[in-house]
Amino acid sequence: MSRASGKQRVSYFYDADIGNYYYGQGHPMKPHRIRMAHNLLLNYGLYKKMEIYRPSPATFDELRKFHSDEYVKFLRHITPDNMGEYAKQMQRFNVGEDCPVFEGLYQFCQASSGGSIGGAVKLNKGTSDIAINWAGGLHHAKKSEASGFCYTNDIVLAILELLKQHKRVLYIDIDIHHGDGVEEAFYTTDRVLTVSFHKFGEYFPGTGDVKDVGANAGKYYSVNFPLKDGINDESYASIFKPVIGQIMQLYQPSAIVLQCGADSLCGDRLGCFNLTIKGHAECVSFVLKQKLPTLILGGGGYTIRNVSRCWTYETAVVLNEEISDDLPFNDYYEYYGPDYKLHYPPSAMENLNIPENLEKIKAKVFEHLRQMQPAPNVQMHVTPSSANDDEEVEEEDPDSRFNQRAADARQEHGAEFYGSNKGVE
Repeated sequence: MSRASGKQRVSYFYDADIGNYYYGQGHPMKPHRIRMAHNLLLNYGLYKKMEIYRPSPATFDELRKFHSDEYVKFLRHITPDNMGEYAKQMQRFNVGEDCPVFEGLYQFCQASSGGSIGGAVKLNKGTSDIAINWAGGLHHAKKSEASGFCYTNDIVLAILELLKQHKRVLYIDIDIHHGDGVEEAFYTTDRVLTVSFHKFGEYFPGTGDVKDVGANAGKYYSVNFPLKDGINDESYASIFKPVIGQIMQLYQPSAIVLQCGADSLCGDRLGCFNLTIKGHAECVSFVLKQKLPTLILGGGGYTIRNVSRCWTYETAVVLNEEISDDLPFNDYYEYYGPDYKLHYPPSAMENLNIPENLEKIKAKVFEHLRQMQPAPNVQMHVTPSSANDDEEVEEEDPDSRFNQRAADARQEHGAEFYGSNKGVE
């Protein structure tokens, strides 16, 4: 595992209830995968190397920093029992099939977004160098619309938090699907540069052409790298590293958000790429070498035994820890049979991304990046208060950090800065 040297302070956000949320029978999105990843990294002993927090649920006021009031009120009120009364709104807010109404939907959104906002606060305060929220990374959600299994856009909310302390934030997306919700939110600003590497062409969500570069003040601050089926580790590294390297040099961000959607792995139920876990994690490693405050988030991933493997390994990469390829016994051990290994080989699928085409796209991306103004200089006047101005409460014994009572007692990140009336209506 290649990692920049030096002891990094890592905070990790996990809500013990996250695995109980259920999108419904046959639905590919399974929050249970986050519980599986957590249990696996617990049994590898990785929890001893980081500070574990239960996220404070994102409040109504926090969620409406990006989402519309009407949409958040709808999410708060809709249940499987009353959805008959909300037929018109369900259609308007794109809730129903891909994004079903399920028991605890609003609480799920609060937990996912709360972890990402909480991570951003830790980075802003300088109490963590890296923050991890595998329940985050829900990149398709729009201001007033659910999309692609995503309801609230924790990434946008976390970036808004980071912008209170950082002049420029870089967002990187390695999910197989285009990071459309995040790109759209920041399409007209130069304070956030979004870059997405994704399958393009007759594939959800259908956006993310190399020609889509942003607009107005944000022109050339949206970067898209469209890909075809079967991309492997070598091809992916050949584009990811030079593109991110060039962006770092030209844009000079002071914080990074990395969405680690695991549906770009080989063997994904909905995906069609051929990355190994090590190839996927190499992107994480490269980003960490930039030595900036970094928020690491989950995302897609639908072959759940591989998702939990991947995010466990990437947690180890963050911590600069070597872990065995033999899986430790854990609560979900039977999911990993018949081999019970951490890593698995790529498939024999054809890589339709021929080197000449990748070079052409890379050249276009570089051409767009050269059009960017030099790193924009933002006048920061009064820094807004953070979403976590309460007193810190850290657990004392590092070996007993994952302790539900202590986790529950963790400070709220409050939302006071958004306004004092929680759950306004």
